[in-house]
Amino acid sequence: MIKAENLCMHYGPVQALQHVNFEVKKGEIIGLLGPNGAGKSTTLKIITTYIYPTEGTVYLDNIDVRENPIPVRQRIGYLPEQLPLYMDMEVREYLQFVGYSRGLSGAKLQERLDWVTKKCGLKSVFPKLIRELSKGYKQRTALAQALIHDPEIVILDEPTSGLDPHQIIEIRNLIKELATEKTIIFSTHILQEVEAITNRIIIINRGKIVANGSMAELENAMGYQQFQLVLPSAVALGDVKSAFQKLENIQGVEAGEAKNGEIAYSIRANASKEVRPQITQLIKEKKWDFLEVKKKPFTLEEIFLQLTEPENKHKGVNQ
Repeated sequence: MIKAENLCMHYGPVQALQHVNFEVKKGEIIGLLGPNGAGKSTTLKIITTYIYPTEGTVYLDNIDVRENPIPVRQRIGYLPEQLPLYMDMEVREYLQFVGYSRGLSGAKLQERLDWVTKKCGLKSVFPKLIRELSKGYKQRTALAQALIHDPEIVILDEPTSGLDPHQIIEIRNLIKELATEKTIIFSTHILQEVEAITNRIIIINRGKIVANGSMAELENAMGYQQFQLVLPSAVALGDVKSAFQKLENIQGVEAGEAKNGEIAYSIRANASKEVRPQITQLIKEKKWDFLEVKKKPFTLEEIFLQLTEPENKHKGVNQ
């Protein structure tokens, strides 16, 4: 449905995007992650025709966004990072204006006004001036304008910025509901949001895609696996590290803080080898009174930090 081809973007001497390529299928929820300045917002602005790339292009169902921007805009709902609000308008007046500008009128406009008012929780502030709203309600109003024309594709740049925890959950549920009929790309700094609602994650760093896949695929891209071993703190740290250093395919051991007479060790191992038999055999030989041993899945935070470290040379997955 969406295909980005060789996107490059220069802001003067600054290269914001470097040969970015990816595809988004109909009905997918894509989480776009990256450090500040990585190129996330630039990518979203190109998709929505807000700006044009220096090189490359984006296709929306074979429509080139550079050559035919109007039909692209008609099919996209866009919530930019800088909210597109008119502060001296009432919420009702503003949403009616946006609806008119997108070709809605009469019963259809009223139907969509009722829908976005309910879904975005705006009923209590509908007659208020936008400048009088809290940051959270301004965010909801801006989200409503992105949805009022019932677009096929929804592009959200930091959609939960300024919302409280209850409101964040409501917006997450709304995004999931929208995904049954729409394609969604959203950018956020809140990693829990991405894990909670996306089908696929794209991580961009320094203008390049460093990972593109499901959570399982990103874990495989790490190049190693990790295990957790919990031992009584009476077992000497030096003995544990020395024992594991002698095992083949073990890359390292790190100890956490001692809590309640226990220490949790993180064991890093070769990703392509089955090392659990080695670990369990070592525990038997040492007669350690272990409390727990298990494979430890990577968190999205661990993956994100690994793939966006300045010195990291990882090539990522599915680029």
